[in-house]
Amino acid sequence: MANLKDIRTRISSVRSTMQVTSAMKMVSAAKLKKAQNDVTKVRPFEQKLTEIIGFLGSSVSDVQLNYPAFRQGGKEGVLIVAIASDKGLAGAFNANVVKEVERMVNGPLADLVRKDEVEVLCVGKQVGKGLRSRKVNVKWTEVSGFYDNMTLETVYNLADELSKRFAAKQCGKVVLVYNEFVNAAVQNVKQVQLLPLQMPQNVDNSSFKDFIVEPSKEEVLEDLIPQAIRTRLLAIVRESLASEHGARMTSMHKATDNASELLGELQLQYNKARQSAITNELIEIVSGASALNG
Repeated sequence: MANLKDIRTRISSVRSTMQVTSAMKMVSAAKLKKAQNDVTKVRPFEQKLTEIIGFLGSSVSDVQLNYPAFRQGGKEGVLIVAIASDKGLAGAFNANVVKEVERMVNGPLADLVRKDEVEVLCVGKQVGKGLRSRKVNVKWTEVSGFYDNMTLETVYNLADELSKRFAAKQCGKVVLVYNEFVNAAVQNVKQVQLLPLQMPQNVDNSSFKDFIVEPSKEEVLEDLIPQAIRTRLLAIVRESLASEHGARMTSMHKATDNASELLGELQLQYNKARQSAITNELIEIVSGASALNG
């Protein structure tokens, strides 16, 4: 059995860890509330904008020919934008994104990887670390400082950069891999094609029958396409942030519970060791007294 000093040291260490994990849980809970509000705000706007794009796209001729964002075919290359976090201690949040990228490059995109036609753009330092540690055979680059004081402009600049690369035919498809926010305990890793834009299926234009579009549908569509791409990326980044805070809050909650349980076991172990030490001292005293009287 460990001596009392060792047990006291472990108790002190576990208690300090529990204080840290409990504080991180509360911080993540506060951030999660704000992130949830951000997701709730952007979702309806992004959905309605998609509907309008679908209405306008189905109303004009030669969409794929006249609007590069809709253009299909051409270059085979795929740009995977893996969205995760700069920080760890969030359970499987980062690992799930890395595993999904690994599954893609070793599975459906394996032929393109051999042709050097696949690139991974890492949004969040943990993605690059995960790819490196798992030795995923794909070229990747990192978006530096994305989460440092992130603003709308930061997200919009990334969306514009992706649009430029697609328009310049540096890639034939842009796919986003991220954690979809379901609730604080559940986050589902998901793939979404950002470019080329896809026309919504079974578009119901009845809600737009009274719309008057000025100056023309073609010009309005051209102005809305960049905004649609920006808004889609913004919605997904906010989903990822909410998922991160939810995953970290859940992870820290479990860590705090485990630390509390371990603390109880160590306290019981300490009490047993202390009782054993007192008993041994009493036996020594009684034995010594008996020997003197003997």
